[in-house]
Amino acid sequence: MADATLSQRLRPYRVLLASRARAQMQYRASFVTDILGTVGVGLAEFAEVWVIFHNVDVLGGLDFTAALLVFALSNLAFSLADMFVGHLDQLPRYIRAGQVDAFYVRPLPLLAQLMTSDLSLRRVGRLSVALVALGVALTTADIAWSPATVALIVLTVVSGTAIFSALFTAAGGLQFFLVDGAEFTNAFTYGGSYAAQQSQQVFPDLLRIFWTFVVPTAFVAYIPAVAILGLDDPLAPTWLAWLTPVAGLLAWGIAATCWRLGTRHYQGAGG
Repeated sequence: MADATLSQRLRPYRVLLASRARAQMQYRASFVTDILGTVGVGLAEFAEVWVIFHNVDVLGGLDFTAALLVFALSNLAFSLADMFVGHLDQLPRYIRAGQVDAFYVRPLPLLAQLMTSDLSLRRVGRLSVALVALGVALTTADIAWSPATVALIVLTVVSGTAIFSALFTAAGGLQFFLVDGAEFTNAFTYGGSYAAQQSQQVFPDLLRIFWTFVVPTAFVAYIPAVAILGLDDPLAPTWLAWLTPVAGLLAWGIAATCWRLGTRHYQGAGG
């Protein structure tokens, strides 16, 4: 009975997601072009890492293989979050057009509708680049494999995706207050994505504290990579990597608060 009830509750979401997927794949030439575009974005970001380590052997305590692992973990988590909730940054357009009011009269929760309103399959291109990079990094790095290591990698991907999803959701909640403040919220979402790709040792202390304890993107890739590779960073001990789910939960607590305040602040297209 419980399984049947859960299936009935999830059915509207499955129908919406399936319809969005079919709509995007209907025009195949455009769909393939979009995927190739996101592949290009992923390759351009990888090229930045390659160029840097083509000129230096070690940067911020990481060699090329370690930097590749950080790059792969952060891009994989961001690509997954961007695929499912990245379109929340289009919320100001919905607010100006009065479309948010239409969402409110439907039976599904507002956040769920926005999350399923535009499943961006084209972003699978960037996701593919991240998966290939992760495979290369894990096979070439000097890793002491164990069940705990495998568990930490899986936990990192899930928690990192949750952290970036929380950032997108928090940014969406703030957009109810800052309709024309996309640059401000993008500093936390896309800026956080860029910061997550870097060794935290390259940042000044204040920025490192910010990206670890305020916007916890350091937990997305760098801190777990230090633990996976057994690297030495006094400010990122091995046990800290296992707190990545805690960082994700805290990030979602803040995101839920921002979303709740934003939706309560919204009064409708008429002001």
